[in-house]
Amino acid sequence: MTENLTGLTEWFQTPPGQYLLGWEQTQFDLAVADLFGYNAMQLGLPELHTLKTNRMPHRWLALPEELQSLVAQHARAGDSNEQPGRMRVALITDAAALPFPAASLDLVVLPHTLELSADPHQVLREVERVLVPEGRVVISGFNPGSLWGLRQGRARLSGRLGVLGRPDLFLPDAGEFIGPWRLRDWLRLLSFEVESDRFGCYRPAMKTDKWLQRTAWMDRAGARWWPIFGAVYFVVAVKRVRGMRLLGPAWKPRRVATPAPVPVANRR
Repeated sequence: MTENLTGLTEWFQTPPGQYLLGWEQTQFDLAVADLFGYNAMQLGLPELHTLKTNRMPHRWLALPEELQSLVAQHARAGDSNEQPGRMRVALITDAAALPFPAASLDLVVLPHTLELSADPHQVLREVERVLVPEGRVVISGFNPGSLWGLRQGRARLSGRLGVLGRPDLFLPDAGEFIGPWRLRDWLRLLSFEVESDRFGCYRPAMKTDKWLQRTAWMDRAGARWWPIFGAVYFVVAVKRVRGMRLLGPAWKPRRVATPAPVPVANRR
């Protein structure tokens, strides 16, 4: 697993990795800016600062132990690529067993966390447990139905069959892709309601920045003509609790009863 994480961390420094991280950072900035509460947590992927635009007073970055060891190795090697304002690791934990009481977090962000987990459904169950009613989870993942996903799947199949001259993997061989429709089913079973979803990164699986720039027009065309085939998907879901009704603030001023007018008899 550590080797897979190492490959993914190195891939994020390549031109296609930077292209994908740039798109995802924009989506996270827009999605979490107006989500309010007290406690927010990003679980995984330190290359992104997913809570940068969020205004909750308590925001944490939590990493699994394997990923934290990789971050420490890169820091010692002097190639951590740390940016100003980037979140520091506040917690080392297993995503499938979060050390939080039930209904204690308002927002949980999972950037590629599920596909790197050995038990992604258990991770979602833990997220549902720690979220408050009406709390939100924001998820990003690779789309297996995209051009990138199809090339990756073909390379994996060729490797299993032992085909000579099989195509190289475009993405690191880390984790298992989870399709967006499969994710929707999991969320529905856990009483989540999908508020919004979108796809992005429609450029072909090119490894050089030159060819990625030449195919930049496909981002505009793809969003219009083949929207569900983006290389990455982005989902915002809210935890619903049956039988619970949220009360709004009592800001309306009370009406003061005015005394009824008293008729005065005409005196002649």
